[in-house]
Amino acid sequence: MSVDGWHTLLVLGGIRSGKSEFAESLVADAPTVRYVATAPAGDPEDTEWATRLAVHRARRPGSWSTEETAADPGRLVEVIAAAGPNETLLVDDLGGWVTVLLDPAHQPADDTATIAELAAAVRSSTARVVLVSPEVGLSLVPTTPLGRAFTDALGATNRAVADACDAVALVVAGQTAWLKPATPAPAHAVPPAATSPEAEPGRAAAPQHAAPRTAAPRNAPAQAVPADLGTGDVTLPEVLTPAAAPVPAPATSAEPGTGDWAAPTMALPMIATGLVIQPGMELPMPDDYTGPQAVDRLATLDIPGAGLGVLEQVVGFAAATQGTSTPRPWDSVRVLLIQGDHEGGASAGATPGESARRARQTRAGRGALARLAAENRAALQIVEAPVSAPMEDGPALPADEVEAALRYGWRLAEQAADAGVQLLVLAACGAGAEAAAAAVLAATAGAEPPTVLGRVITEQGEIDDTAWMVRCAAVRDALHRTRRSAREAKDVLAELGGGDIALATGVLLGATARKVPVLLDGPVGTAAAMVSRDLAGQARHWCLLPDHGGRPGVRLAADVLGLTPLVDLRLDLGEGATALAALPLLRSALTLAATLPVHPSLGGPDDSDTDDTATGGGAEPDFTEPEPAGPGPTTIGSDEPVSPGRRAD
Repeated sequence: MSVDGWHTLLVLGGIRSGKSEFAESLVADAPTVRYVATAPAGDPEDTEWATRLAVHRARRPGSWSTEETAADPGRLVEVIAAAGPNETLLVDDLGGWVTVLLDPAHQPADDTATIAELAAAVRSSTARVVLVSPEVGLSLVPTTPLGRAFTDALGATNRAVADACDAVALVVAGQTAWLKPATPAPAHAVPPAATSPEAEPGRAAAPQHAAPRTAAPRNAPAQAVPADLGTGDVTLPEVLTPAAAPVPAPATSAEPGTGDWAAPTMALPMIATGLVIQPGMELPMPDDYTGPQAVDRLATLDIPGAGLGVLEQVVGFAAATQGTSTPRPWDSVRVLLIQGDHEGGASAGATPGESARRARQTRAGRGALARLAAENRAALQIVEAPVSAPMEDGPALPADEVEAALRYGWRLAEQAADAGVQLLVLAACGAGAEAAAAAVLAATAGAEPPTVLGRVITEQGEIDDTAWMVRCAAVRDALHRTRRSAREAKDVLAELGGGDIALATGVLLGATARKVPVLLDGPVGTAAAMVSRDLAGQARHWCLLPDHGGRPGVRLAADVLGLTPLVDLRLDLGEGATALAALPLLRSALTLAATLPVHPSLGGPDDSDTDDTATGGGAEPDFTEPEPAGPGPTTIGSDEPVSPGRRAD
């Protein structure tokens, strides 16, 4: 659950507010969930309540397990404290837990100490924990001693747990407000539910239990970028570093657990900046001396055969962008995933909500992009671009929102540079993005839409020619509609490109300004590069294209931009994932260029040399053979003999 930048979360809400549905939507992407039920069965004669609970249990996903803690209030503390880092707990709810805590059967007891133990368990938990609790602090003071005892105890519990949690959300009438932190991920929509079995918190015989699970919609369109850029500081999506990729489980087991490292999806906020993005911007250029120098230096290294081949381009690119003839491999890498859909004919053949599902999958640490990011030790940041209107009917994005998206993308690149990121990987997912990119190519490079628009592949792997023709028609109609419009960069973004391409363009410009190289991969990134060249021609020199992925539009854009794809693997793993798949190969080339010594014929060390510090090629691993420990073989921690001269590590 820390997919939204938090690890433990308290969800508060009134009766039938939708708090349980909201909490369940937060854990919907987890492969397994342990549902912790805190309430007792209730009065056996209350058949209506028993029916509600039975229906609720029946509707829980089969992958969820249930833990009953009603018999012992201390059991909840034990469950949370014992949960591991790969577990997800949903506790519903603390109202039922307090009811059991106050039950005479468990008295005498130190309620204050038990609440403190619960808060301590939440604070120190390594699991992902979502706790649901009724908010009774806004109601009238109960007129009965039992009611006052309940509200006092529950209020104290809520305060202690809220202080221990990373985040707190309040659900009112199905609408979610974040109380902690001040600027978290946006609230998930809570579906209207009239069948929730939430009971009044003070109901002693049958305390509140969880509501029937109803999946919350996660693919609502992004909010429009405000034209008024405001006066406050911009809030950018949180970036967390992935842990090491998990070792694949045996084929008979479930899918490996998700990582707690992805960032939240955020709509574009208001931005306060004096930045003016306009054509003819003077931005930095890579060093035009160190690049060729680094490539020439490769000819002197002790490399057998023909050397690095086309990967020499990587060495030259890294040298120019790093300003040194001995470039180092990129250690700090950040993947920036832009999610933004296009309405109208551009998205013909796309599955509704598919891009939102991909974003959720990435946030949960699953899918090609997330797994490859983990393998490459790359951080991940997800941002939601505004939904683009049908370009065949009118502008895809208002001009003021284009300005805001450009500035926001710039700020994302600035944030990465300030964090020490050495390489950005630009990724995107969105319905209709390829058609929008084709329209941008047609407007900026004079391409014919059918020649740059790839085939439409269905989820079943079949080619959908009808959808492809609809997309072509949408691009054709959009170009016809704008035939007398200006072809300036911002006009192209407003009329054809839309939110995702505008945001990606801002990222490229900001990265150029801060001298951060960018790996491009797919139609959105290359279309943004086409637009950015009209705003700052220096931007394309900071871009590297590992593979064209077999996409005709990407091939054309690469040719116009002068970007030669390094490999021709024709991978189609989703935009950004192909670049990550090729990244280890690029790093390997830089590692060799940085560490190999000069060839002995050119003054480098021969086989007997152990000190290569004078070569400038970097130190090599020490494989010096150890002295024999004595006559005959020696055994070191195993039954296998180690012969003299064999290194025992």
